[in-house]
Amino acid sequence: MLLDVQGAPAYCYTGGKPFDAALPTVVFIHGAQNDHSVWALQSRYLAHHGHGVLAVDLPGHGRSRGPARRSVEDLAEWLMAVLDAAGVRQAALVGHSMGSLIALEASHRASDRVARLAMLGAAFPMKVSDALLSAALDDEEAAIDMVNIFSHSTMAQKPSCPGPGFSVMGGARRLMQRMSRLNPERLFHTDFSACDAYANGEAAAQAVRCPALFIIGSRDMMTPSKATRLLTGAIAHGKVVRVDAGHSMMQEQPDAVLDALTAFLR
Repeated sequence: MLLDVQGAPAYCYTGGKPFDAALPTVVFIHGAQNDHSVWALQSRYLAHHGHGVLAVDLPGHGRSRGPARRSVEDLAEWLMAVLDAAGVRQAALVGHSMGSLIALEASHRASDRVARLAMLGAAFPMKVSDALLSAALDDEEAAIDMVNIFSHSTMAQKPSCPGPGFSVMGGARRLMQRMSRLNPERLFHTDFSACDAYANGEAAAQAVRCPALFIIGSRDMMTPSKATRLLTGAIAHGKVVRVDAGHSMMQEQPDAVLDALTAFLR
């Protein structure tokens, strides 16, 4: 589904069902150098089980046009504009990595519009190493390789993976390479810089009053468990679920992530 948001087309995947704003809405927000497809399994299931789904492509990513936003705050404002364009008064926000910060900031700016808040692979501060920032600026292909190595807990998925024979790491690499081709303006560096600069996470977390969920990959090297402690401490009522996965948990353990989300949304 394409919406006109802040003067540019914004794409939202609706899970294979026509979007119905009268249903409980779940908004999925991807991380750096990604698009809506990282949520394909979870968003499709929820769309076929009683929810209205909007899995967004952030500006400059995937099918959404316009320049990539350079701050988490601007992205949170854009996300609220998406809800306006879709006719949604209130929604559950589900964000991964950079998307978790966007969801958190949106809940701070418009708490009455956020019914539930789920954060996957979240951390605050979400500092990015100088080496990775430099690679994202000067050698994006190297940055893609670095992130994929650190985002996955294994080179090859176990036989129990829902997609036997499918390369989770290879798929993630190809997606990031596609984002580079669609937006040659050093998208990875823009996204990483926004994460690195975001400073309002603690205040935003302390203000959260809606039900909250943290899904943490037990083998996440990008946002390890200790990096989430400030947020989980500030949102004391938040539930914590751990899954046996790295940072790319939606692909490595899609069923475990879906189980946690469906229980939370129920």
